[in-house]
Amino acid sequence: MQTNQKISEGLSLLASIDPVSQGAGTVTSAWVAVANLHQFLAVVATGVMGAAATLDAKIQQAQDGSGTGAKDVTGKAIVQIVKASGDNKQALISFRSSDLDGNNSFSYVRISATVGTAASLIAAYLMGAPRFEDASTLNQVGVVQNI
Repeated sequence: MQTNQKISEGLSLLASIDPVSQGAGTVTSAWVAVANLHQFLAVVATGVMGAAATLDAKIQQAQDGSGTGAKDVTGKAIVQIVKASGDNKQALISFRSSDLDGNNSFSYVRISATVGTAASLIAAYLMGAPRFEDASTLNQVGVVQNI
């Protein structure tokens, strides 16, 4: 990134799990193509977690935008967040397109979050750094302002 470049010109908001009171179960973002992107950052956040609740999050990869062959990206999962110490916390997952199984044509990613035991306030954001273009052109449609 250039020193005179705004961070929003170098980092796109590609997909999200918008803030939600998520019951026990798994929620995922949309699949995102990694073409023209080289680095990624997922931000996982909790609000108040339910009694004895847990949160797991990971990066998954697929061969296309419909999730064909979906599997986890090796080593790209957070350590479980638990209610006892997990209210209002954040976790970051960094990875590169080279971390994907490119030999088997895995070229899409998403973030997956699983709440265990009790409903909890969570959110997750998947960001990426493009190789060649202004990142703001790759923002998901939910981005309504870029100041």
